[in-house]
Amino acid sequence: MSQLKDKVIVITGGTGSLGKVLTRRLLRNEHDLPRKIIIFSRDEAKQHQMRVEYQQKFKVADEAIYHNFERMIQFRIGDLRNYPSVCSVLKEADLVVNAAALKQVPSCEYFPFEAVQTNIIGVENIVRAIQENNLPVETVVGISTDKACKPVNTMGMSKAIQERILIVANIYAPKTRFICVRYGNVLASRGSVIPLFHEQIKNGGPLTITTPEMTRFLLPLERAVDTILAAIEEAKSGEIYVPKIPAARIIDVAKSLIADRNLEIQITGIRPGEKIHEVLVSEEEAWRTYERGDYYSIQPMLPEIAKSTGLLNPLRHAYSSGDSLMTPEETRQLLEKYQLLTYAKPMEEEYLR
Repeated sequence: MSQLKDKVIVITGGTGSLGKVLTRRLLRNEHDLPRKIIIFSRDEAKQHQMRVEYQQKFKVADEAIYHNFERMIQFRIGDLRNYPSVCSVLKEADLVVNAAALKQVPSCEYFPFEAVQTNIIGVENIVRAIQENNLPVETVVGISTDKACKPVNTMGMSKAIQERILIVANIYAPKTRFICVRYGNVLASRGSVIPLFHEQIKNGGPLTITTPEMTRFLLPLERAVDTILAAIEEAKSGEIYVPKIPAARIIDVAKSLIADRNLEIQITGIRPGEKIHEVLVSEEEAWRTYERGDYYSIQPMLPEIAKSTGLLNPLRHAYSSGDSLMTPEETRQLLEKYQLLTYAKPMEEEYLR
């Protein structure tokens, strides 16, 4: 039986890019349809917009909220930072996907304790609610980031602590399976480099590159959701799932988008807290990382949680976007595959149409 069929699924931060696309995917497969999807966030405006979209209303009116608790997709106002609020929304949950986060690197640098409150205390509230109230939650999935691997900025540091809180929770609340997924920036999502390049092209350039050596994994939003669903179906307690994905030089991405236009590329220098290469598995983690089909599985460090891997060979080396790069032509073909060579709305908006 599917881990999703007839379940009550809570998506914290569900009005964000990932939450919206994950919700759409959950509704696609009628054979494994959840019983209820609860979108939990503190932004009433985004909730109202998402609610109206799912009700296919053409006029945004207040009455759209009525009968909210009778629908398959429910919207709950609340804050992950608030323990009673978290307890309330989790009391009927079978599965929790924690997509709530402060994820903008500069914002977290200027307001580090705000990142702590959401990315660390918020996830601790989930664990505490389950443990202290003996809630029958089957699985909790934490959404992490490449920046949690060998972190150099506040956002990555807070996400690294989030991973550890969820992993050790398997000891404190053993009836619940706590797992994580870790991946990099999502291709063409809001705030990523491709929409920026499109806007710069639209305005006649120049296209700004921090350094010619900069590389990134190119992860489609659909693949990010695949990773979450694969982890839900397959991951063991305490594991971190990492997708195997292609990588490219950002300058090759820019040149592919420019095509035959006469536009300048301007080198601006590395920004504070930025890495030249994304790293999804560190050298130290590699010795407890194993292939799991299209994914890598990072085993928990704690011996009470780690499962025996038998005679399997570990990865043995770091998994970095600088390791194996696509050629400029392969980069162009991938962008063409996802219809990104011409201007498009951010990817999560396209999935909601």
